[in-house]
Amino acid sequence: MRFLIALLMLMAPALAQPRTTTTLVSEVAAVAPGQPFRVALDQIFARGWHSYWRNPGAAGAAMEIAWEGGDAGPLQFPAPTRIPSGPLMSFGYENSATYLATITPPPGLRPGQSLALTADARWLVCADICIPEEGRFTLSLPVEAVARRDPATATRFDAAEAAMPRPLPFPARLGFSNLTGALEIDGLPGAVRDAFFFPLSETLLDHATAQPWRLVGSSLTVELRRGQGAVPDIAHGVLVLTDSQGVRGAFDIALPPGVLATAAMPLWQAIGFAVLGGLILNLMPCVFPILAMKAMALVRLGGASRADVRIHAAGYTAGVVLGFLAAGGAMLALRMAGSAAGWGFQFTQAPFVAVMAWVMLAVGLNLSGVFAIRGPVVSGGGGSFATGLLAVLVATPCTVPFMTVALGAAMAMPPVSMLLIFAGLGLGMALPYALLGVVPGLARAMPRPGPWMERLRQLLAFPMYAAAAWLVWVLAQLAGADGVALGLGGALLVALAAWALGQGARWARGLAVVATVAALALLPGLRTAPAIAAGPHEAWSAARVEALRAEGRTVFVNLTAAWCISCQVNERVTLDTQAVRDAFHARNVAVLTGDWTRGDPAIGSLLRQHQREGVPLYLLYPARGGPPVILPQILTEGIVLRALADAI
Repeated sequence: MRFLIALLMLMAPALAQPRTTTTLVSEVAAVAPGQPFRVALDQIFARGWHSYWRNPGAAGAAMEIAWEGGDAGPLQFPAPTRIPSGPLMSFGYENSATYLATITPPPGLRPGQSLALTADARWLVCADICIPEEGRFTLSLPVEAVARRDPATATRFDAAEAAMPRPLPFPARLGFSNLTGALEIDGLPGAVRDAFFFPLSETLLDHATAQPWRLVGSSLTVELRRGQGAVPDIAHGVLVLTDSQGVRGAFDIALPPGVLATAAMPLWQAIGFAVLGGLILNLMPCVFPILAMKAMALVRLGGASRADVRIHAAGYTAGVVLGFLAAGGAMLALRMAGSAAGWGFQFTQAPFVAVMAWVMLAVGLNLSGVFAIRGPVVSGGGGSFATGLLAVLVATPCTVPFMTVALGAAMAMPPVSMLLIFAGLGLGMALPYALLGVVPGLARAMPRPGPWMERLRQLLAFPMYAAAAWLVWVLAQLAGADGVALGLGGALLVALAAWALGQGARWARGLAVVATVAALALLPGLRTAPAIAAGPHEAWSAARVEALRAEGRTVFVNLTAAWCISCQVNERVTLDTQAVRDAFHARNVAVLTGDWTRGDPAIGSLLRQHQREGVPLYLLYPARGGPPVILPQILTEGIVLRALADAI
């Protein structure tokens, strides 16, 4: 008895303190007979306390509500968060939670009457101890012929709706192989900072097991571990993604589980595939220009000593392997910084493509005899080393069998293992040339040098010119006509520098330096990412907004970027739907798109005006004037349609 009294005395302070502040609010100020409306149960938790989602995880209990006064639809739960407790993991809410429900009043109500709505709610809150709580909440709402929205609660409902899971607009698969499994999402348009799948079934997954994820290009894989229960016919849950801007979005998942091969590839097998892939890479068209340079080098080795053969073979092999290691290190650094960089990522940058076109042109001019580079570095293994580095750079747009499998495995491995796989790619690509270092006698099979070498050297210049032309075409896709003009202007300066080097005089060498510096000075003028196509919408400008408002029109401004996941999802799920397009058209709303993909300073200034440091930002300027309404970062059709109705 004394022990029980002492225990109650210890619990008394916790029991006496307020743990939850709960209120029931309505979206409408007046209801109409038989017309559904929404209510929200708001909860604010005291510091250190939390409540639970529909699937509470390791322990807990979800919110339960019994309604009186109208027919209630299913209770809507906001997206949960992970709540660790020692070795256990629960799913629920800290700080606050807002639940939504749709209520349909009796059709027999008459204007002038009142609707008495009652919610008997029960929930569990936990900190160091868990305490069941309950409450009875009532609303008395007047009945009118047409429901009347309550503007005082509009912001609260918009925020609550934005926290609810939405349909996933991307192709997805979910499956298991024994106890391991994965959720795979294709077509994500931007970087991901965090990903987690919350299963609705309490037995589908092991809740305490971490869910490692990886993003390869636009494909996301979340690794799962099965629980002890049977796998249902349809796996329900919520996928929560946090993008590079820190915006959290939740998506409903309902997929029939399949069988996925999720077991990690052994490192030795991945390295073996990498070596095979690198070897096959030598046959790809993107490497053909480098094959021309290697052909000349092999011909020159026909009469070389065994020591020279080994030096050139070692130099080229080292250049290729170190080039692949540098590419892998760059990808690793960018991914750790939140970028979605994939294989060939450097070819998405217009300045890099322009420089590569100029390098190919310079190599072609060298083979054509316009200029020559001589010296101990070039005549020894240095030239072969540089050729190896160049081979890696031009090979990166290509992928081949075995290589793609190895790269996919590398992205899921620790940094050291990842770099070993990239080294395997380099070794495979350099392998034919490296054999000369192991068996120098193979060089004797090469034709002896003679006058024919000069004609062959000049002929092999044309693959380099073809490569330069192809890279200019790539530049056109990235930077448009203006980018091509800058690229060709730089090519002219590179050709001038090559001609000057061929003159051999001191003044000519100075001219070559000046021409090269002038070409490099053109690079800042190149822009990689083109503006997002506005389609039927106009491009945003401050002047255009003012002009449209002067005409008395409602203006909707969408500030977006190509790399922003939340932006792309909102556009697919909400802004591009037929209902929203029809509403824009019916209300004569002017829709303006501001593309921040390239960091437009004017758009950056507009973001800062509204206390934002990133996109998305949605501004609705009412036709009647006044400041714009800022819509939530997570949009739904309902949010946009209600905002439009209020703005007229």
